[in-house]
Amino acid sequence: MTTPPGWYRDPSDPHQERWWDGTAWTEHRRAPQAPAPQAPEGFGPPVLPTGGRSGRAGTVALVVAGAVLVAAIVTGVVVLAGNDGNGTEPAAAPTAATAPAPEPTASEPAVPESSPDDPSVVVDELNGITFPLPDGWVTPEYVAQPDVVMTTDGTYDCPGDGGVCRHGMVISRTVTDTAETSPKALAEADIADAADDAYDRDLVGRRPFGGIESHEVVSSGQVAVAGRAGYYVRWRVTTAEGPGGHVQSLVFPSTVGTEAPVLVRYVFHAGADGPPLSDMDRITKGIRPIGDADTGGGVGSGIGPTR
Repeated sequence: MTTPPGWYRDPSDPHQERWWDGTAWTEHRRAPQAPAPQAPEGFGPPVLPTGGRSGRAGTVALVVAGAVLVAAIVTGVVVLAGNDGNGTEPAAAPTAATAPAPEPTASEPAVPESSPDDPSVVVDELNGITFPLPDGWVTPEYVAQPDVVMTTDGTYDCPGDGGVCRHGMVISRTVTDTAETSPKALAEADIADAADDAYDRDLVGRRPFGGIESHEVVSSGQVAVAGRAGYYVRWRVTTAEGPGGHVQSLVFPSTVGTEAPVLVRYVFHAGADGPPLSDMDRITKGIRPIGDADTGGGVGSGIGPTR
């Protein structure tokens, strides 16, 4: 049986195709145009009368066999070279180094934290200030109100609608919802909201002190805070249940960035278990810019720059 005419892989050069005219190979060759068709089983190039293939095809077969033998010898040499001669297997090839997983980016803490260098100081990174942490005060834990920088240690059952109360709390936030920049105007506008948030209704609508019955202005005026001219307003609040307490709104320009106004609210419950009012003045006087512990300011100090 003979192979039909066509282009087939050249037996003398497997990288080319050669034309088979149905009876013999011609001298026409070309680069492979597509995978060369294989002759159907039982077909093939012409066979010599002796039963062997043409001389050129036999030569190719010998060359291929020699190449296989050389490859086997090289492989054996490589295997022997990889063995150290003591019967142990060659060391495994090192794997590609894997890039270490990126470390999580540190984010700003949800609430200010005490300084690791001085645990008696609370750092407010957002507003660029620090607060002194008086005895009996701690950094906040499990506090629902936002922007709390410190609370008195421990809790008690609120006297009104229920819930958990703390005897004292200090809140620090940046004033961003108004174009007003006057510390006096901002403090006077905030004090009523400070009283309502502390003693009227909580975040879920309960009235932990039965609501506010009355208030009176205890004091107000200019005060230097962290080397800036600020203003404060302090109220005494009487509640329907419980001893009531004091609230204070303090506003001063920030010492960082755009110097946006900083609002600090104080909530001090009255009664024997409440914190002393002197702590309110002590905290105000101790507010400092971060990294500038020598900056003066506070109640009783001279008014600082009004930039």
